[in-house]
Amino acid sequence: MHEAKPLILTLAFDEPTFARFDRERRLHFPEALNHIPAHATLFHLLPGDRERGVIEVATALARTLPPPEVAVTGLRFTGRGVAYVLECAALSDFRSRLARAFEPQLTAQDRQGWRPHVTVQNKVAPDVARALHADLAAGFAPFRFSAPATLLWRYLGGPWERVARLPFGENA
Repeated sequence: MHEAKPLILTLAFDEPTFARFDRERRLHFPEALNHIPAHATLFHLLPGDRERGVIEVATALARTLPPPEVAVTGLRFTGRGVAYVLECAALSDFRSRLARAFEPQLTAQDRQGWRPHVTVQNKVAPDVARALHADLAAGFAPFRFSAPATLLWRYLGGPWERVARLPFGENA
């Protein structure tokens, strides 16, 4: 039996927000490297061989939280890219609760502090990233969106395969 591919947990966006972020990602992310849609990662690597348990825990915790309202508060220059900065206390608490549940299986990357963001450009020359950051920052106005769910993905060495949509709220 082969080893199960790792799982990734991301935040789902409402439709207009997803369309905006994904359009910007398609415009600014190097095409040859852009295998996945716009996303905000909650966990980079969860154990693929425990898929059922991951789904059960994440679903149970998501049901306790109404769909969170997330603030997009600014832009971050990452050196070789640009990301939108996200803020939401309820979502940060949700992620902390999941981290405690998965703690023994978390990688060092997922144990460190969480800085929620949506990357729309990465792996470009610093001057290209700096120019995009300046361009986007010049027209930026903070906004909010509703996050209806989390999305669980299987990592396939570049592209991702969607495994499950785990809605927030009691009526999920």
